[in-house]
Amino acid sequence: MCELFGVTANRRVNINELLGMFFSHSVEHRNGWGLAFLDDASVSIEKEPVRASDSFYLRNRLTGRIETARCMAHIRKATMGEVSFNNTHPFSRRDEAGRCWVLVHNGTIFEAPVLSSYQYKQEGQTDSERILMYIVDEVNKHYEDEMNSFDVNERIRLVDRIVKKLAPENKLNIILYDGDYFYVHKNEEGTLYKSEKNGAVIFSTHPLKGDSWEEVPGNQLFVYKDGELIYEGKKHPYSYVQDPEKMKLLYLGFAGL
Repeated sequence: MCELFGVTANRRVNINELLGMFFSHSVEHRNGWGLAFLDDASVSIEKEPVRASDSFYLRNRLTGRIETARCMAHIRKATMGEVSFNNTHPFSRRDEAGRCWVLVHNGTIFEAPVLSSYQYKQEGQTDSERILMYIVDEVNKHYEDEMNSFDVNERIRLVDRIVKKLAPENKLNIILYDGDYFYVHKNEEGTLYKSEKNGAVIFSTHPLKGDSWEEVPGNQLFVYKDGELIYEGKKHPYSYVQDPEKMKLLYLGFAGL
């Protein structure tokens, strides 16, 4: 599966060493790398459908000083979809209010009928892109229903409801940013960790350095603002446990066999 990395902090922090360690895992995750910087009300995404360790661009990018208060990164080990730019994380999409949403995902969607129609609309082929398209469409519906008075608290609660809707039978490890808030969710044991220090929270699929890492609690949504936890969703029962037979059937279905 893929690996995730994220930063939310109350100031810009240097992440060169952390990114170097994270991208070194691309030996096992060779199907693409991506970075999203989310500072100053802007979104800058850099990505390539190549192994991170083979990327001349990324190697040079990491030689310069990288400081950020909000960032996410991804290395891809493809399960569904070809190795291409359109299938490389992070994914981004604007809602009708002009807010840019950005998502990285580590997991597989086995059962989610609400996502099926997006396979005919998306640019790539991944279930991850479909997750983001669905989230933004649901947000847009609420803007219409509420006559553009869709407040921040309702937006967070909406994402929480969507997570609970998509989690059953699926691996839904995601980091999501909506222009204001940083959402984190995982539902497989041992697949996402965090390190909190001096107003900064670092997330990674595997601990990267030091001894201050702890596992992110599973089966609930956490929302951060500038390194501060502002929302903790109610725990749900939809843990994901790997099932080789389900993965085999998914591969066969994708291949049309």
